[in-house]
Parts: sequence; C-alpha cells; structure tokens
Amino acid sequence: MAISFAGAFAGHDKALEFRSARAAILANNIANADTPNYKARDISFDAALGEEMKRLQLQGTNDRHFAHGAESEASGDLLYRNPEQPSLDGNTVDMQREQAEYAQNSMQFDTSFMFLDRKISGMRKALTGN
Repeated sequence: MAISFAGAFAGHDKALEFRSARAAILANNIANADTPNYKARDISFDAALGEEMKRLQLQGTNDRHFAHGAESEASGDLLYRNPEQPSLDGNTVDMQREQAEYAQNSMQFDTSFMFLDRKISGMRKALTGN
C-alpha cells in the first residue's frame, strides 16, 4: 500500500507555505513603514483555503446527493489593508498591528511546523520499527 505524502501531511505542508508567504508580506509592510504612499498588503487564510477548496472534487454516488454549491468568491491574491488611522504621507502601515500580525503568524507557523515534524517522526518510527 503506497503512502501519499499529501494525505500523510494532512495539509500542514500547505499551511507552512502560506505562513511563509504571509511572513514575507508582513515583513515587507514593516520594512516600508516610513515609505510615503506605501499601501500595506496582506493575504487572507480564508481566501487561500477557498482556492484550495475549489480544487477539490466532490463525488456524488447517488442522484439524490446535493451538488457542491458552497464555493468561495475570495481569491488568494494580495489585498490592501484598510488603515485604522491614516497618516498624512499616505502610508497605511500601522506598526503595532503589523508586529502583532507578524507575531501571530510566527506562532501559527511554529505550530504547523511542530505538527508536520511529528507526522514525519511518526512515519520514520513506523518505517524503522521503533
């Protein structure tokens, strides 16, 4: 019986990719906090999840099964962040919010990495017999 890595990792590999991309975007926002007319950007986990859900194919085995109609309209593209308190130079970066978002994203990255590490460790133990 073949082991599928996509099934074995339970999506934690995709979560790591998303968290890594988001960390780069948030770091870019922080780096440009003093750049005039810079617009803060972010990506939405819900939008990325919606994109992945669109790729899934539901299989109906009976004519009475409901058709899949809960597709999301969101896209995984970069979004502009609405400023809480706009600055005079047109910059929309709120340093406190960006740092808080970065810290939260970092914790979520660490959590996904820990789950993925434990999955790989379990697979290694199963293969070596320990």
